[in-house]
Amino acid sequence: MKFPKEEKNRTQELIDTIDACSLTELEGIPLFPQLEDNVILLKHLFSDCSDFVIREFKQKNDVHAIAVFVDGLIDTKQVNEALKVLMLLEEGSDDIEVIEEALLPVSQIARVDDYKKLLQAVLGGDTGILVDGNIQALTLGIRGAEKRSVNEPEGEAVVRGPREGFIENIRTNTSMLRRKLKTPRLKMKSLVVGRETNTNIIVAFLEGIADPQIVDEVSRRIGNIDIDAVLESGYVEELIQDNMYSPFPQVKYSERPDTVASALLEGRVAIFVDGTPMVLIVPVTFWMMLQANEDYYERFQMATLVRWLRYLFVFISLLTPAVYVAITTFHPQMLPTTLLMSVAAARESIPFPAIVEALLMEVAFEALREAGIRLPKTVGQAVSILGALVVGQAAVQAGIVSAPMVIVVSITGIASFTIPHFNAAIALRMLRFPIMIAASVLGIYGIMVMLLIIVGHMANLRSFGVPYLSPLAPLSVGDLKDVLLRAPWSELEKRPSFLGIQNARRMDASFAEGLQHGGGQEGIKSNSHSNGEGSS
Repeated sequence: MKFPKEEKNRTQELIDTIDACSLTELEGIPLFPQLEDNVILLKHLFSDCSDFVIREFKQKNDVHAIAVFVDGLIDTKQVNEALKVLMLLEEGSDDIEVIEEALLPVSQIARVDDYKKLLQAVLGGDTGILVDGNIQALTLGIRGAEKRSVNEPEGEAVVRGPREGFIENIRTNTSMLRRKLKTPRLKMKSLVVGRETNTNIIVAFLEGIADPQIVDEVSRRIGNIDIDAVLESGYVEELIQDNMYSPFPQVKYSERPDTVASALLEGRVAIFVDGTPMVLIVPVTFWMMLQANEDYYERFQMATLVRWLRYLFVFISLLTPAVYVAITTFHPQMLPTTLLMSVAAARESIPFPAIVEALLMEVAFEALREAGIRLPKTVGQAVSILGALVVGQAAVQAGIVSAPMVIVVSITGIASFTIPHFNAAIALRMLRFPIMIAASVLGIYGIMVMLLIIVGHMANLRSFGVPYLSPLAPLSVGDLKDVLLRAPWSELEKRPSFLGIQNARRMDASFAEGLQHGGGQEGIKSNSHSNGEGSS
């Protein structure tokens, strides 16, 4: 494993010819056998980098070596213990294979042979060990960076269910998923994306359940990403989706381990991105965006009623302002006479047409909602509530908008809050405006035309090859048991068929059949009955 001596002068040539702006440019460049050459190149690459440490040390038989790491990303105590073992090593201390087999207090040790692999590991928090006379180096998995504690996710609160949520550390997140799925079939493919950030990405799936073609397609799309930085999972979401111009989300994200685990059990694929608690889930359908993980923790009767309530409020959120504009502008005969007179009296002093009135209130409501999100928590809620009350009341008294319009916008805002996933609610909020404009031009006919356009677009939309409206279009009758309602678990013995999964059955057939025919599991009726049988 020795380099020819004539290669010693390559270091200065390398410095002169390569402007190493990213790790990609160092791919395939081997480590030098002379330690001095490696030190020169590393100091050149990381000049003016005060956090990059090159710690030189000497082993017992006068073999020179260095440890390279980033201050703040390593566990200093464990690094000191590892260096102490290396300094006391005598026999074969100049051979990297012997050093690898030494009694180092490290759980993970890997051997690398080029600069890209070495620096990728070091900049990720590992410690690199280079020994004079070797063209290979060791990376020690001794990471000790500060990280946020595991807390309940604020964006996906539940009444019943686990209280833990993902954090920004990717290894902590994968370990939380592993605790949910204790099976060797849980596979995690590692990728690196971003020329400057070198962000670690993990593609997780259940082997034998997920469709291999979807897994390969996910890995291919992520591997094709060529961008300088990936700072959050939103970068990856936008770069791998099927239709970037569609307002509907084609990738679901979650910060709950139980949500990700249930998605993998259905045959989907999860994408972990280092530095964010949001884990991406693909492929998705429109109906997934209207379902909450708590639907499966409550009894199916309650979950079905809540799901129907969400479907109703989706239409209210999308169509209520447009229907109001259409009726007051073109179709007043649709209202009962008493209600029509009340609405007409309320709008008598309003100087604007209904569409302008609706747009003013909708924009004001969206501004108040955005302000409530961006302000500190102690102030944000008060501003949003007081702002809505004060602005609405003042606008009515000033004669700018009518009282019925304030009621319509309030109901619409409340309805949008019932949608479990934020990105799906945003899509409906965006579509509300073109539907209102169409209603102001063509009335009810304009609303119907816009709905046909939206449904047609959704029917043509795909998420990693899966139709967005599955299982309703194309129709899969067996899968409707988890869309139109939430059937009991005995009826959900099979996984969704439209995902092309390998193992369709999630429950034993005889067990499911026994539950369906018996209406549950029968046992001992009472303690007195069992005691009577025992005494006889």
